[in-house]
Amino acid sequence: MEFHQQVRQRLFDVEQAMRALSIWQPLPPARDAFDSPEPFCIDTMRPEQWLQWILLPRMHALLDQRAALPRRFAITPYFEEALPHATRLLGALQRLDDLLNIDPDPDPHPKAPEIQHD
Repeated sequence: MEFHQQVRQRLFDVEQAMRALSIWQPLPPARDAFDSPEPFCIDTMRPEQWLQWILLPRMHALLDQRAALPRRFAITPYFEEALPHATRLLGALQRLDDLLNIDPDPDPHPKAPEIQHD
């Protein structure tokens, strides 16, 4: 499976885990909740709201545009603190973290080190 397809599947896995936990919401938070300057909109949204209404749509948009995806991605630690009993969701988030922290296009022909001659 192609890397972008794998990422999209991980995003769907996160959504399914949220639905299974009954934390998927039919309506977004108030418009001003999206204007928070804080990480994860921690002052205006619950963790699951940020995940559903900020992260998932942004990641899908990047995939749709074939844009560069984030690297050094680690959202699971935040959710381990925020939703410690959401085991299925935490597993899905960890799989997303793991996938986004590997190099999807390793160079099949790495350059050999140059040898200096004196």
